[in-house]
Amino acid sequence: MKKTGVRALILHRIYWALLATLILLVAVLGIGTIYGVMNRTRYQDIRTYDALSYDSGFYRQGQTFTGIGQLRIPTADIPTGIVILFVSFNYYPDDRAFSEELVLKIGEFRDIIGFYIGSFSIEGLRQISEESIKADLLNKFNSVLRLGQIDSLLFNDFLIIE
Repeated sequence: MKKTGVRALILHRIYWALLATLILLVAVLGIGTIYGVMNRTRYQDIRTYDALSYDSGFYRQGQTFTGIGQLRIPTADIPTGIVILFVSFNYYPDDRAFSEELVLKIGEFRDIIGFYIGSFSIEGLRQISEESIKADLLNKFNSVLRLGQIDSLLFNDFLIIE
């Protein structure tokens, strides 16, 4: 055989191999598309289930908002004492607008706590009840919120250091 004949035979075989690969690829894509269309309702049911579990209360459980963090606040005494305070509260993360408002108000919450606690002396803080402090701070927090209200505050840490 001549060189051109061998070359033509190789090109002929490559052509048929590429054509067979193309046909196989089109067949796989076509079968996959038909299978996906036929089983479409099955995947819609899964999405519906997820939406139902979201609405049924699984995600509506309250979570603890701890974004304010731990604060070290100087008291009004001379020399100053320090109050270490970690404030948290329950909220519902599925209320996205209120959750975003809470995040935006973290700095303001810190200022409210700092000004309020910083206005007391150590002796004054010992005389006032923790529940009274929580109620006052809760009223101040809720006065700056527009999209929702906080039900109650929790003090994870409340230490007075002289």
